[in-house]
Amino acid sequence: MKGKDFSMEKTTRLKRDLAYTGTILKIYRDTVVANGIEEVYDYIHHDGAAAVLPVTKDGKILMVRQYRNALDRFTLEIPAGKLDAPDEPKIEETGFRSETLEFLMTVNTTVAFCDEQIGVYIAKDLIPSKQHLDADESIDVEEWEVKDLLDMIYTGKMTDAKTIAAILAYAQREGIR
Repeated sequence: MKGKDFSMEKTTRLKRDLAYTGTILKIYRDTVVANGIEEVYDYIHHDGAAAVLPVTKDGKILMVRQYRNALDRFTLEIPAGKLDAPDEPKIEETGFRSETLEFLMTVNTTVAFCDEQIGVYIAKDLIPSKQHLDADESIDVEEWEVKDLLDMIYTGKMTDAKTIAAILAYAQREGIR
């Protein structure tokens, strides 16, 4: 069944006003006309981020457990961070480094109001290093079996979108159930 045509030809952004500048994002108020109806939308610009799925020699995934203020709780995630330099991504917060990064996917986190894109990479051939954290970070590193992470996803215990997407894509690619 074909739906109504909401193509870009019928949608026009009339203006974009900067409403707020924060440390990692900018918030805009956009005025848009779609099919003759004028609406105001909030839009968040984010410079982007990189995430890494670190795979140990025995096939386990290194995960980080850290406090997330927006949720007011600790989460279990793959290592990630905003892009500070063009030579990223890195996995220094895990205490490992890797010379072997393979692109896995790009994730747009919240397409309804934010343009954040996260490039997700697989890191293998991990080399023990020193954990490099920002002054305000407290991160615990844990090794997990992929099947146990899949169970956490399917039971709703894991909710971080980039982590879920990366683990599902990796498990599918590797034939892990």
